[in-house]
Amino acid sequence: MKNNNKFDDGINRQLCVAPMMDWTNRHCRYFHRLLAPSAFLFTEMVTADAICHADPHRFLAHDDAEHPLALQLGGSEPEKLHRAIKHASEYGFSEFNLNVGCPSDRVQSGRFGACLMAEPEIVQDCVSAMREATDKPVTVKCRIGIDDIDVDSGLDNFIDKIAASGVSIFYIHARKAWLKGLSPKENRNIPPLDYERVAKLAKTRTKLTIILNGGLVDRDEIIRKQNEFEGVMLGRAAYKTPFILAELDAYATGNRLAEKQAIAFAMADYADMVIEQGGNLHQITRHMLGLFTGERGAKYWRRQLGEATRLQPYNTDILRETAEFCCSQINREVA
Repeated sequence: MKNNNKFDDGINRQLCVAPMMDWTNRHCRYFHRLLAPSAFLFTEMVTADAICHADPHRFLAHDDAEHPLALQLGGSEPEKLHRAIKHASEYGFSEFNLNVGCPSDRVQSGRFGACLMAEPEIVQDCVSAMREATDKPVTVKCRIGIDDIDVDSGLDNFIDKIAASGVSIFYIHARKAWLKGLSPKENRNIPPLDYERVAKLAKTRTKLTIILNGGLVDRDEIIRKQNEFEGVMLGRAAYKTPFILAELDAYATGNRLAEKQAIAFAMADYADMVIEQGGNLHQITRHMLGLFTGERGAKYWRRQLGEATRLQPYNTDILRETAEFCCSQINREVA
């Protein structure tokens, strides 16, 4: 695999888990960290406004086990982004990432996300202000283009301008975003993937670290892309089929493959802690529904974690007993 510590910042970006709204919260990240100790995790996108004008701890708090962890920010006002990073500096984030890829109407109305690809000068001002607020890496996540902007000259122009402001690490979703006429869901599927365009960028901008994102679901293809790029970023595959993270981590590190029952038991212990702090079991288990995908007992696992945990929100033994049963079914099938 490629050496992605090109800039010697100590962060392994070979396997990254994408920021996903309503999904990659602190409980999900704890789960992903158990599956893949070597992965680089991202928070959900948090707006600079939310950090500056609400309770920062609500948006920034996390477990130390989640590290290394990047905070993804949304915004287009340099001063607010600067303040947001100052607020976040005491929380130990390894990187601060600017969202220039989300196509949702809500994000566009706030003048941030993918629509900023049409205004690289504003992004330049934003990342400059962010860099002034921290000595940690400031990075950008974007698309290959938006609407009618040319994916060749447009992407090159955007990347070059942002790189001139000191950003050297880009996470690139290999689809255009159509901000007019397509929903956010359609923008995840309808615009065709163009890995070759991202590969061309990586080959012609060798001083930059380019991480590939978008549509990666097959383990063998992901490994091939890890060899082609400085790293990959998984989104829905990491959430819907989370054990792929464990498989990729074991392949990359040579460590023993994680055991599903051990992961579930560790999450039950974590749930005990969350419940003591006022949470409930379903807040944890809703992120774990895909753990047994493709295995015998997967349907039972989803039903128990989706229904039983709602009815018994403080009984973490549901998680332990269900995992033990599902693993016994798998072992019986193998035998």
